[in-house]
Amino acid sequence: MLIAKSIRYNNILVTRVRSLASCRKYSDTNEQRFRGKYDVIITGGGMVGCTLACAMGKNGLFSNLKILLLEGSTDKKFQLKPEYSNRVVALNQSTKSLMNSLEIWQHVEKMRLQPVRHMQVWDACSDALISFSSREILDDDVAYIVENDVLLEAVNIELKSSSVKNVDILYEAKVTGYELSKSGCQGNIVKMNNGDSYSCDLLIGADGANSAVRQAMGVQYVSWNYDQMGIVATLHLAEESANTTAWQRFLPTGPIAFLPLDSTKSSLVWTTPKSLSKELLSLPEERFVDALNDAMWKQYPRNSAVDACTSWLGSVLKRFDLPDSTERQLPPSVQSIVPGSRAAFPLGFGHSTRYVAPGVALIGDAAHRVHPLAGQGLNLGFGDVKDLVQFLSDAIYTGLDITHPSWMEKYESSRQRHNVPTQLAVDALNRLYGIELPPLVLVRSIGLQLTNAFHPIKKLIMSHAAT
Repeated sequence: MLIAKSIRYNNILVTRVRSLASCRKYSDTNEQRFRGKYDVIITGGGMVGCTLACAMGKNGLFSNLKILLLEGSTDKKFQLKPEYSNRVVALNQSTKSLMNSLEIWQHVEKMRLQPVRHMQVWDACSDALISFSSREILDDDVAYIVENDVLLEAVNIELKSSSVKNVDILYEAKVTGYELSKSGCQGNIVKMNNGDSYSCDLLIGADGANSAVRQAMGVQYVSWNYDQMGIVATLHLAEESANTTAWQRFLPTGPIAFLPLDSTKSSLVWTTPKSLSKELLSLPEERFVDALNDAMWKQYPRNSAVDACTSWLGSVLKRFDLPDSTERQLPPSVQSIVPGSRAAFPLGFGHSTRYVAPGVALIGDAAHRVHPLAGQGLNLGFGDVKDLVQFLSDAIYTGLDITHPSWMEKYESSRQRHNVPTQLAVDALNRLYGIELPPLVLVRSIGLQLTNAFHPIKKLIMSHAAT
């Protein structure tokens, strides 16, 4: 009996010592108050972070997991305004499929979106162009133009619905630092600016291009700035139409795009050098509209040798009954812009050499940043969500721990194989079309003509952009 009592006493003592050690573990010199342990903490409540939280909350294999979403902004009540926001995204078919599976798409449709059924891209320095049509992808729309705040609200409706029971959301969450596990076994600690702290087994960084989670991981981040700004605005078109075509023209100063919103409005995304962007933003609205119409319609200086070569190639293609780039639609004219809708943001490239570390994973802009000329940035982030949930589901189904390196390595490998080629291709396009040397103009023009002429190549490009 004495031996048994002694053992029990020692066990209680050990338990208390461990408890004290645990308290010390979650307390530092700033007297952090430990608020609880979660299986998964997602930092960043933007469109990608909220979608991941929603996807994990709706997955039955994750029903026993405690998940915390840290959102830096306040919980604002959303109201759909008559005027369109100047920040929009072009969502591909893969993103639509993901949103349908999470029952989010129905909320987007109840608010508003505009399908893109045609796309025309052309060079200002030659007659070369490429066009895409929904008929070429089995009657599916090429893309969907959705306002950022509309998509985020649609995600939040489902995230806060009764079908999601295991996700807590902390608004106005300001993170001051992370203590990451060395091996993935001890757990990660998230410290808040109000003195609170949380711990988790799996930390997911969805906190944007300047990701603090990525910095805490200590991984190499390859990045550069383009010395360009993306000017956005909401445009009133001169004529009413079905307006289901996305227009993009590559100017020597950068691409300009009109993305359809409804029968009379389009959204502008115009890439310009920083010096020119300042000038454009300071123009009176009437002169800015003139600059927009010039950018879409103005005849830029041509090289006669380039024109002769592209004309010859066009005649050869026509002889074989292939598209020769002579048939083209005319872009719409801009009548006016919505007052106060002009804005600009800096453009850059970024890629984390690692997406995972023990007990940590990156998604969205925290892992990769891309030029907006192809509209792929957010779609790549939603691709991260889809793959991460799939690989983690497979791991849990086979009995693996949620931080097991096997599924995390599969996630990293899968996403980098898709993201890196897309990023590099978009970067190359941006650089190639910024050069006015006749030999390079000729090469890119011939390449564009040939790509437009051969349907299998176009379909391959579209299928990659749609995933």
